[in-house]
Amino acid sequence: MSHDEQYGFVFDDRYRPLLGVLGIGPRTCGLTLTPQALHVRFGPWVVRTPLSNVAGAELSGPYSPLKAIGVRVSLADRGLTFGTSTEQGACVRFHRPVRGSDPLGLLTHPALTVTVESPARLVERLRRDHR
Repeated sequence: MSHDEQYGFVFDDRYRPLLGVLGIGPRTCGLTLTPQALHVRFGPWVVRTPLSNVAGAELSGPYSPLKAIGVRVSLADRGLTFGTSTEQGACVRFHRPVRGSDPLGLLTHPALTVTVESPARLVERLRRDHR
């Protein structure tokens, strides 16, 4: 990858008011891939990691609203979700768990699911560039 790629989040109108209260909206959310790093901003939450830490990516969804809307941490595997839609997203796995759900970084996450625009394009880009 020779340039930065930007991905916005898909916002389901049913959840916009709730997400807005948390500071999560189209202007405060996005995923950026640079030649060196993955950076995701989800309102006040941020995940940043070198691309060399990306172990893989898969399409996922559809999701239950209770498990996917907002900031969610899976009790089963500590995976983190930044969700704005229940339709489809991308699950990015990491070699080393990343910080992102709490301000002190006490909890780390082996994967991050994001409900971005063009999740298939994101997955393909991560698979192609990071095998």
